[in-house]
Amino acid sequence: MNTFPPRRRRQGGIALLEAMLAIVILGIGLLGTVGLQARAYSALSDAGTRAEATLAAEKLIGVINADLPNITQYNLAEGATPNTTLSAWVAETKRNIPGAVLFVQVQDQAAQNRYQVDISIRWQRKAKSEPNRHRVTSYIAR
Repeated sequence: MNTFPPRRRRQGGIALLEAMLAIVILGIGLLGTVGLQARAYSALSDAGTRAEATLAAEKLIGVINADLPNITQYNLAEGATPNTTLSAWVAETKRNIPGAVLFVQVQDQAAQNRYQVDISIRWQRKAKSEPNRHRVTSYIAR
C-alpha cells in the first residue's frame, strides 16, 4: 500500500494559497503607498500656497515702506473692494492664491515713532476643510 499520493493532494493547494496571500499583502502595501503619495501632494500644495502668501505679504510691506507719504491708503477691510493704491496687489495676490480673502490694517504708533502693518491672507483649499490663514505683522519706521 502506497501512502504518498494522498499526501501530495493535501499539499497541492499550499502554493496557490501562498501566492494569493502574497498578492493580498502586496495590494495592501500598494494602497498604503498611494495614500502616502496623496497626503504628500496635499502637503506640498499647502506649502506652495503658504509660500505665495508670504511673498505677497512681503511684497506689500516693501511697497508700503517705499510709499510712506501715502501709508494711510493701504488699509483694506476683509472682503472689501480695494482702492486704486491696492488694486494691483490684490489682483496679483488673488491670481496666485485662488479664493484669497485679504485684510490690511495700518496703525499709527506715534509714541514709538512707527507704523504697525498687519496683513492677513485667508484661503480655503477644499470645500469641507478648515480655512488657512497667513498673518504678518511688520513695523515701519517713520
